Amino acid sequence: MKKRAKTLPGVTRRQVLTWSTLGVAATVTRAADAVSLKGSPGWTPFSDNPPETFDQPGWLFFTQEEAETVEAIVDRLIPADELSVGGKEAGCAQFIDRQLHGFYGTFERLYMEGPFQKGTTEQGDQSALVPQQRYRQGLAALNRYVQQTSKKSFKELTPQQQDALLEAMEAGKVHFEGFEAQSLFLEVLNNTMEGFFADPIYGGNRDMASWKMLGFPGARYDYRPYIERHNEDLHLEPISIGQWKAKDKP
Repeated sequence: MKKRAKTLPGVTRRQVLTWSTLGVAATVTRAADAVSLKGSPGWTPFSDNPPETFDQPGWLFFTQEEAETVEAIVDRLIPADELSVGGKEAGCAQFIDRQLHGFYGTFERLYMEGPFQKGTTEQGDQSALVPQQRYRQGLAALNRYVQQTSKKSFKELTPQQQDALLEAMEAGKVHFEGFEAQSLFLEVLNNTMEGFFADPIYGGNRDMASWKMLGFPGARYDYRPYIERHNEDLHLEPISIGQWKAKDKP
């Protein structure tokens, strides 16, 4: 048998329904006001939880040798062409350096207690190593391998030699002493893509190179005037979170 909802003594069901309707209407009205453009908005992006950024010059985590190795790698993963600059000029290595220097580098926001077991492909890496350790150990193992096989460092290899080694790392056809080569490749590849396409406030995508290449207008305040305009170039200059001001609304 279905139970009937109880009402307070002296309160009719009609009154309850009326109050509920008014409450919903008030909520909708407030929501409409929140997304309407009525003058300059009184807020700035991430004012309650600002992104982690670092303004210090130079490398914050990498040694000079590590930085040069990563710059060489990102420039082969994203080589310069007629569409955009390469990974090095786009600041991908600097992006990775800043991420490693921050809370990503230590995984301080993740649960990192054992046991550590090999996971499935869907579970991702289950290593006990945090990104700072992975890069430090992985780059050292990479340069040891290159030194042993060619008497050079990775950055001293020709672009063709660098490509061949990176392809072998990706395919799991080369093995480093003390570190898994394929794991290092995937780590750097993912972080390089993040640095190339992320907001420049994080250190990569310098001069919004990738956004300009794609025609992405960036972190603008409001897009409603353009929702119904399909398949056309709006000629909007991309805007970074760090550049955002009320006057930048489209």
